[in-house]
Amino acid sequence: MNKIGLFYASTTGNTESIAERIAGVIDGVSVELHDIATAGVESISGYDLLILGISTWDFGELQEDWDAEWETLSGVDFTGRKVALFGVGDQIGYGEWFLDAMGMLAERVVAQGGELVAPWPIEGYEFDASRALNEAGDSFVGLALDEDAQPGETGGRIERWVPQVLNAFGV
Repeated sequence: MNKIGLFYASTTGNTESIAERIAGVIDGVSVELHDIATAGVESISGYDLLILGISTWDFGELQEDWDAEWETLSGVDFTGRKVALFGVGDQIGYGEWFLDAMGMLAERVVAQGGELVAPWPIEGYEFDASRALNEAGDSFVGLALDEDAQPGETGGRIERWVPQVLNAFGV
């Protein structure tokens, strides 16, 4: 039976809550949640199917726990692993850096051999710039969430995204 490793870090609780909501929507597959603030990133290597959640802070910066693990993450081999990303940001207050941390994480995963799955369309968002866009600029590299400006959209977006992830994972 396939297991999904869901790794996240959360400063205010938003990313943790979203990780739990995503895990709660996944049915028929074991999902193991890992808060990297306490668990680190070393156990990523134990999963072929991964969901990674990250929030963007300040002016396009990594969330502090991801930042603390960034060097260790650079040693993780993602070859043969399918990775779905979700990012949390503020498109109004920080529209020039919306979800930049998710973009940085995507770059790291791909550079280390991982396969990104389940991109998310940019329709319905208002932002100036983002490192989390695909090469064509028509999709985010993963699920885009904004608990500041669009908290009412989160549930529906999760409900639409999770089946795409599971399909891409082949489970």
